[in-house]
Amino acid sequence: MATRLRPSFAIGGVKVRTGARREVSLPITRLITGAEVSLPVHVLHGREDGPTVWLDAAIHGDEVVGIEIIRRVLGQLSPKEIRGTIVAVPIVNVIGTMTNDRYLPDRRDLNRSFPGSARGSLAARIAHLMMTEIVDKCDVGIDLHTASDRRSNLPQIRCDLEDARTRELAEAFGAPVVYHARLRDGSLRSAARERGARVLLYEAGEAWRFDEWAITAGVDGVLRVLTMLGMIERPPALADPERPSEICWRSGWVRARRTGILGMGVELGQHVRAGERLGELHNSFGRRLAIVKADRDGIVIGRTEAPLVNSGDALVHIGSLEPGRPGDADEGLTDPADEAEGASMERPAADDLL
Repeated sequence: MATRLRPSFAIGGVKVRTGARREVSLPITRLITGAEVSLPVHVLHGREDGPTVWLDAAIHGDEVVGIEIIRRVLGQLSPKEIRGTIVAVPIVNVIGTMTNDRYLPDRRDLNRSFPGSARGSLAARIAHLMMTEIVDKCDVGIDLHTASDRRSNLPQIRCDLEDARTRELAEAFGAPVVYHARLRDGSLRSAARERGARVLLYEAGEAWRFDEWAITAGVDGVLRVLTMLGMIERPPALADPERPSEICWRSGWVRARRTGILGMGVELGQHVRAGERLGELHNSFGRRLAIVKADRDGIVIGRTEAPLVNSGDALVHIGSLEPGRPGDADEGLTDPADEAEGASMERPAADDLL
C-alpha cells in the first residue's frame, strides 16, 4: 500500500513541497526610496503528518535574543526528518529592527495591534499579514521576547496556566519559571488564542544583547517542546532542565523610594524573603539614601540594569511562589512601555504586557 503524500504547504503564493525547506519573503510595504520591505519566513515542511508550529521573534524591534534562538533551532532541524511543519519568522518588526527602534515609525506597539487589518496602519497591516499567513495555519506558537531597554529578565514562560494543554507545553519547555499571564488585548498571544492556537511567550535577557544564557535556555526549550509534540526525535545533546519550572501566579515590582545611584544586590533567579536586602541607593557624595528591600517572598524574575534611578522607578521584579489562585494574577506590573504580558502588584509595564 502506497504511503499517502502530504500536500504542499501554501504560504504567500508559494507552495512548499514535503521534505523541503523554503525561505519566503512576504511583502509588507515600501520605503520612500521604493525598496520593498518584506517579512522573512522560513518553512520546514516535513514528510510525515504532525502539528504545525510557528516560531517568531522581534515583534519589538529591540528584542534580538529570539532572532538568534530561531537561527540556532533551524540549524539543528531537517525537513526530511521532522513530522509536521515549522514556520519561523525571525524578525516580525522588520522596520523597527532596521531602525534600532522597539516600535514602528508611527510609535505604534506592534504587540498591541493584533489581529490587525489589511487596510489599517502599518502596524495593523503587519499584524494582519502575520495572522493570515502564519498564525491561522498553525496549532502552536512560541513567541520570543526579551525585557525592555535597560532591564533583564530571567528565562521564563508566560502563558495561560488555566489551560491544561498550554500548561503541559510550558512545563515541557523547561524554563526556570512559568508565569500565569492573562491575555492582553491587541497582543499576538491573545489574537492567536482566539483563533484556537496555544501560545507560549518566552521572556529572557535584555534588549539589544545576545545574552548567551537567555539564548541557550530558549533553544533548549523550543527543542523540548518540538520533542514533546512528536515533531522531532530528542537531540542527543539536549539536557533535561536542572529542576522543574517554578510556578508563579502573581508578581510585583519593587520600586525606588528615592532618587539616587543604585547598587544592585540580587541576581536573576535568586530566591528572596520579604524584608530581605535587594540593594542600596546612594547619592553622588556616597551617602546612603535608602536600602531596597523585598516586599514579598519569591524569586527574582526581572531587574533593572540602570544604575541611575528616579523615585518610583521599577527596580526588581519578584514572582510569588506561594500557592495562588488564578484570580490573583495580573494585579498590575509597571509602566505601560516596558514588557510583554504578565502580572504583578502594580500598574502593567511594557515587558510585562507582551
